Amino acid sequence: MRATYLYGAGDVRVADVPDPIIKEPTDAIVRVVRACVCGSDLHPYHSMAASADGSSMGHEFVGVVEETGGAVTTVKPGDFVIAPFAWSDGTCEFCREGLHTSCRYGGFWNSPGVGGGQAEAVRVPLADGTLVAVPVEETSPLIPSLLTLSDVYGTGYHAAVKANVSPRTTVTVIGDGAVGLLAVLSAKQLGAERIILMGRHTVRTDLGRAYGATDVVAERGPEGIAKVRELTGGDGTHVVIEAVGHMPAYEQAVGVVRPGGVISRVGVPQYEAAPVGFASLFGPNITLTGGPAPARAYIETLLPAVLDGTVNPGKVFDREVALDDVAAGYRAMDEREALKVLVRP
Repeated sequence: MRATYLYGAGDVRVADVPDPIIKEPTDAIVRVVRACVCGSDLHPYHSMAASADGSSMGHEFVGVVEETGGAVTTVKPGDFVIAPFAWSDGTCEFCREGLHTSCRYGGFWNSPGVGGGQAEAVRVPLADGTLVAVPVEETSPLIPSLLTLSDVYGTGYHAAVKANVSPRTTVTVIGDGAVGLLAVLSAKQLGAERIILMGRHTVRTDLGRAYGATDVVAERGPEGIAKVRELTGGDGTHVVIEAVGHMPAYEQAVGVVRPGGVISRVGVPQYEAAPVGFASLFGPNITLTGGPAPARAYIETLLPAVLDGTVNPGKVFDREVALDDVAAGYRAMDEREALKVLVRP
């Protein structure tokens, strides 16, 4: 089969690799219907050292079950399924607590022996705990929105949930990528009435307004902080969702959070240390939370509104490429020509 591999910074290729096979009775083989390029895929795209063997890519996909191991009971061949970006057994204490990304027996796509989602097919370990069957056909117009439940919608929702967003909280979202925009949507769903989106790309921030942002701040750094403070009477907001992962975004979050507020980070941090001392977090009683979203924990909550059309998170996809052209999809996202790219095997 064909699968996407990264062989070094900027070097994306489609390779011929062995078809996945059932290795454990708890496995399933899923034929990929749609995958996508994630903003976090751009981190190794920028920095990975050259490798002769390469690294498989992709952690967001939906597809059709082709085969199951003898112990699988919750999905069957022919089912259309959503695959969260981490696989998990669904029964360990961490899964029962809704923290599937810390499953005692789980892991992440592209781990040794487990391929990536930007491919024609994937072996899914622990299929019963991981896959969610959805009653749609693979030609459904809902496919892009269903795909967001594998990661970016769940990640935006996780950021808002961890920050305890409610009708009483004002919210700032830093970042106008797919996660930031879906964090806006999630904050709106949880009742926030004032949502400030910090972003500079008009097409994206317009979508943010459609999802519920009440204000847009294009300025960055001290100017951006001053603008948010001005909009909030000098106080800042109760919640800040940092959906970028770079130090300037974190520093901006510290600058706009209200005393007693919460910074919720879901942008994969590209730094090892961040200010957490007296002047930054301790003195004003700021809570720091966030982390890898247990997307599996949120699918049943978010799925009904996707199926009935109440929400359309799939609007974050603004380009589609065939698997053979996936390198062009990476370039488009890297050059800010596309917000989020669908990949069609």
